[in-house]
Amino acid sequence: MAITGKPLAATAGAMIFAKGGNAVDAGCAMLAATCTMWDVLSWGGETQALIYNPITQKVVAINALGVAPTGATADFFKEKGMKYPPEFGPLAAVTPGTPGGLMTMLAEYGTMSLAEVLTPAIVLAVGYPIETQTANSIERNKAEIKNWPYSKKVFLPHLGEQREAPSGGEIFEQTDLVATLQKLVETERLALNSGMTRKEAIYAANDRFYSGDIAEEFVRGCQEQGGLITAADLANWKVKIEEPVMTTYKGIEVYKLQQWTQGPAMLQTLNILENFDLKSMGYNSTRYIHTLYQAMNLAFADRDFYYGDPAFGPEEPMTGLLSKAYAKERSKLINPDRNDPKAGPGDPYPFEGKTNPYLDLLNNWGNGSLDSRKSAAPLSEQFLEDFAAGTTSIEATDDEGWVVSITPSGGWVPACIAGNTGIGMSQRMQSFVLDPQENPFNVVEPGKRPRVTLTPSLAMKDGKPFLSFAKQAGDEQDQLLLQFFLNMVEFNMTVQEACEAPSFKTYQMFSSFGNHEKSVGSMTLNSEMPALDSKGTGRHGL
Repeated sequence: MAITGKPLAATAGAMIFAKGGNAVDAGCAMLAATCTMWDVLSWGGETQALIYNPITQKVVAINALGVAPTGATADFFKEKGMKYPPEFGPLAAVTPGTPGGLMTMLAEYGTMSLAEVLTPAIVLAVGYPIETQTANSIERNKAEIKNWPYSKKVFLPHLGEQREAPSGGEIFEQTDLVATLQKLVETERLALNSGMTRKEAIYAANDRFYSGDIAEEFVRGCQEQGGLITAADLANWKVKIEEPVMTTYKGIEVYKLQQWTQGPAMLQTLNILENFDLKSMGYNSTRYIHTLYQAMNLAFADRDFYYGDPAFGPEEPMTGLLSKAYAKERSKLINPDRNDPKAGPGDPYPFEGKTNPYLDLLNNWGNGSLDSRKSAAPLSEQFLEDFAAGTTSIEATDDEGWVVSITPSGGWVPACIAGNTGIGMSQRMQSFVLDPQENPFNVVEPGKRPRVTLTPSLAMKDGKPFLSFAKQAGDEQDQLLLQFFLNMVEFNMTVQEACEAPSFKTYQMFSSFGNHEKSVGSMTLNSEMPALDSKGTGRHGL
């Protein structure tokens, strides 16, 4: 099975299966294709993945998120009058992670050559009929695109005309990207001819991207346009193969990436919700929605204060945050009658036998300038757009038992393309903060990964893969993944029913994008939710 957000990209995965590849090969082919088709991401973005290896019967995590470049400090952005790193342009870029993530996954867990896996993407880069949605996004963002000469060359083939972007169905050509991808394939071919193994040859291509002529042109193009990324930044960056984090919910093991993503917040929410009888409340009843709403608010408040790059000290208190005892204490804060607009982060340190080093920040969190600067009510269109900013997801599995869940993103339109590489740079720097009062673990620093929203999911039941699930859309990802999971586990829905079931989302958390606003007490309910009766209970009968 090969699933992703673009039909042609899903076809790329199916083609790999038809040639005998495994789920990792297919996932890599879909990743390459979606990046080439600008499915709200590109090659210069970041890749986050969970892979179930049927040989070891273990879930492994792929951390292919770029890092803040040399010179990217809080003071640097503050001196430019910014409250956060910018949303767009070269100063928004962390180092590209997707190329390394793809090649690492393929080398370590795939079976095919890089040439085979990249063939569909190269065909697409030569030219494909662009979708109307993507074409219209380019047209809407053309004023920003015109600020960057290499982006203008790629995205606006009709400069000076009323419509400067391609039209839907027009053949979209990316000659620079074709050349870059072919350089990777060429490097692999030469390495294989010299006697290298499949794995060594793929890593040789990886080295050319991050240390060779591709890196040189990427850095030149980035710095020419005002970016900070250096050759050393690219050469020193490496993909990390990590242990995922996990919790159990009613005997089901749910896996997420570590705290450099928001993924553990879903696990925290599940731990809180284990203290309630959700099924007896009734699906999407007032009580059910009210309980989930508050549980998510508590978990996301912890996300906002404690999550960050574990490679940088101090160590995040993840043992405490993910403990069942801490969740039980947090569950006591849920008021059955009303929402708590001041729900904030808790103190997980005692639950791992430590003292919180940030008690002063914790006690003042959400007060004063932080609160007044960032409460967003009523909800603005920009806030809603930032909150639900899109990406794509990639799911694949095969008859050998390999399961892949990927949530790649970054470098979306309007991307600043780095020189003549054809590669759009990431915009992930905006997920950092500059003020330790907001999150002392996620202050921008050279070499550091920002805390991202991207969050693939895998669940195991009775020792076997149960669910591989992910979705697009920024801060709402784990909210809706949580409800999808509960739809199946608590209410016995099929996958199709769980996907289509009406859901809701909370805005009582700080957005990871733009001005990092939040809206206390706000939520969106799907319009297909049944009306409520006079007792405030859902009319539905699940």
